[in-house]
Amino acid sequence: MGINGKKLEMIFLDPKHFSQGIGAALVKAAISKYGVNNVDVNEDNPKALRFYEHMGFEVVSRSPLDEQGQPFHILSMQLKS
Repeated sequence: MGINGKKLEMIFLDPKHFSQGIGAALVKAAISKYGVNNVDVNEDNPKALRFYEHMGFEVVSRSPLDEQGQPFHILSMQLKS
């Protein structure tokens, strides 16, 4: 997991550990210990989008390009109040 300020920049788990509560525990720790309230998600990753929605985030904007200028739609999400 990588955090920059209040933004969760990345979280990676080996797929064999998906759906075991590890990712949720990491995100909860990021929120409670580090004040994380933002995350970006590639729109082409619906599992990640659903995961962050389940964790209490909502889409606040959509970019047509990623940080390298490639046509990958990035959804900016913010923790609901």
